[in-house]
Amino acid sequence: MGSGAGAAGGGWSRRRFVGALGGAAAATGLPAPAPPRSESGHGATNPDRATPAAPEPSAHRPSPRATGPRPLYIGTYTSVEGGGKGIGLATYDPTSGSITGTGTLTGVADPSYLALSPDGRTLYAVDERDDGAVTAVRLADRTILGARSTGGAGPCHLSVHPSGNWLLSANYASGSVAVHPIDASGALGERTDVVEHSTPAPGPGQQGPHAHQFITAPDGGHVLAVDLGTDTVYTYRLDERRGTLTEVAQAHTRPGAGPRHLTFHPGGRYAYLANEVDDTVTVCTYDSATGGLTIGDPQPTGSGAGTNYPAQILVTANGSYAYLANRGHNSLARYAIEADGARLRLLDTVPVSGDFPRQIAFSPDDTLLFAANQKSGTVSVFRVDTASGELRLAGEPFASPVAVCALPL
Repeated sequence: MGSGAGAAGGGWSRRRFVGALGGAAAATGLPAPAPPRSESGHGATNPDRATPAAPEPSAHRPSPRATGPRPLYIGTYTSVEGGGKGIGLATYDPTSGSITGTGTLTGVADPSYLALSPDGRTLYAVDERDDGAVTAVRLADRTILGARSTGGAGPCHLSVHPSGNWLLSANYASGSVAVHPIDASGALGERTDVVEHSTPAPGPGQQGPHAHQFITAPDGGHVLAVDLGTDTVYTYRLDERRGTLTEVAQAHTRPGAGPRHLTFHPGGRYAYLANEVDDTVTVCTYDSATGGLTIGDPQPTGSGAGTNYPAQILVTANGSYAYLANRGHNSLARYAIEADGARLRLLDTVPVSGDFPRQIAFSPDDTLLFAANQKSGTVSVFRVDTASGELRLAGEPFASPVAVCALPL
């Protein structure tokens, strides 16, 4: 969410308010939008690893090292002052990390989170509005393939099941998760299921559930939903024929932790959970047989005594290092991963060179790390030392209106 937990309604409004901060200053950073596309019926008035089973924005990892300019897509809010006009279009140099803006894909409302299909042909975006939706874009010609209702409010995260057949989305404001079928063209069908998190009761300071992430476990058979409002990670069995969900397990953080984002270690036995409200991270043990997650003790984020809201945690493909985006401290924390994934050891933090890093993502070869800085309206790029895990800023950050997601391909 934005700068902290809130009520189902208040948290939603605060999320959008935080998105507006600093947006006006960055509104001119992206090149002039490309001419509007002629996607009939899909304008802005229509409803944000190392293994392929964890389809985060950085999950598309082609084996050969990329050469020449590579595509970069940037998520934003379109309904806040100083926000974007759609999905930002850019390219980046895979060696230097330099970003060049190329325009805007209009016709997608509040695309605050982006994900790629396993075959790399289709881009998916949430439409983070009260009447939530998800949108599919064919990348070959950047044609919008349509939007579908998520059956909830304020969708803030989505991912694609590794089969490529199902889109998973999390509705923050209504505290629910949804499933949509994906056809051979990459287009979305009507949702096959939506489940609201009704138990346990909301955590301290919360007035309802707030689903913040929905991903597939490394085993492929279980899908996990992280809910900030109920301090719970829910595990579901996904029926891959019907697209329906059956809850099989719940894992509870300590009260008031506010879990936001979960990332698996490539070994599949461990995962790492970023807790937004109490400013901690935890190591989790995963049982692929049952889908159960066991959440460990809270650990520091490197933010010190100041106000900080952890956003997203990434793990390198070789499983050696993890990085945490700290909003407030405005840093990236670097951890050594030890004991085959069972331990995190905080090494240091580096300034993110921006304000409020909402989301981070690796380039496909893990040599660059991109940070979308919401309040400063910028995308910072860091070179990643594959041996030591050290981060070094690669030039000046790229200005983009209310940047809340960066997806490098």
